[in-house]
Amino acid sequence: MLDILVVGGVGVDTIVRVPEIAIGDGDSLGVEPIHDYVAHTGNGVALGCLHLGLATRFIDYIGDDEQGRLVLGHYERHGLDFRHLISPNGTSRSVNLVDAAGRRYSFYDYRHDADLRMPAEFFGPHVAEAKHVHVSIPNHTRDVLTAIPEGVTVSTDLHGWDGEAEHQKAFALRADLVTLSAAKLGGDPEKAMRWILDNGRAAVVIATDGEHGGYVLERGGSLEHYDAIDPVAQLGAAVPAWADWSPVDSNGAGDAFVSGLLWARAQGGDLAAAIDAGRVAGAYACRTKGTSTALISAELMTESLAALNE
Repeated sequence: MLDILVVGGVGVDTIVRVPEIAIGDGDSLGVEPIHDYVAHTGNGVALGCLHLGLATRFIDYIGDDEQGRLVLGHYERHGLDFRHLISPNGTSRSVNLVDAAGRRYSFYDYRHDADLRMPAEFFGPHVAEAKHVHVSIPNHTRDVLTAIPEGVTVSTDLHGWDGEAEHQKAFALRADLVTLSAAKLGGDPEKAMRWILDNGRAAVVIATDGEHGGYVLERGGSLEHYDAIDPVAQLGAAVPAWADWSPVDSNGAGDAFVSGLLWARAQGGDLAAAIDAGRVAGAYACRTKGTSTALISAELMTESLAALNE
């Protein structure tokens, strides 16, 4: 039995490190070496859960191309159970600018046809093996939503939803646990979060807000704010792995947060414990260059949570 099945969301990030996320005068700028990383949202959640010790499987489309082969080799090295179909348009990609503080801006190339859907004969047997299904929001995954049986919990991450766009709504309404970014919510995250609870089946909605922490809203509750952790101050003295932490690259931090949440919930932790695990995993993901290149282990997570709650 799978602890988690992750559906959709693999691609390749080309990361360009720049002094600031802005285009200056002239027509060129010398930058640090440019690298490609296996990336995107499902990738980060699946690898994060795998390295935390959850029995994890990931399914998606890739292309019969150089980027697809990069994906397959990467997962073979990590030991991730990845099952895939071939998209005729190739593997999704993005070009991400990352500034000196580790903040990023992404130019996303979804690439697949608008009418591409993951067929039931492919995803059905995998869903049947899963205790929990995390459905990423690429368009080709939406048919999976209606095929997940009752009793199997579902999560999704709406990323930079503005609270209005139709694309994310089907995902928001079906999931039992919803995360999203507060970046496009205009300083009023509660409106979108409460819409999800009022219209969907979620028990809890979490809006992450980077270095400012985030917001959590439970069904029947009021909006609560949580702070981001300060890894050096809060963990560095007790856990040597955090003593020299500094933010280098935030690519994959939100996906790591989700993997921490799902790991804690699989251990039977309450919401506060799950948010702590998400905060720790998200911070850890920022410590190295590239997308999802720093993946926290269950051992370090357990040690870090113990130090955080002393």
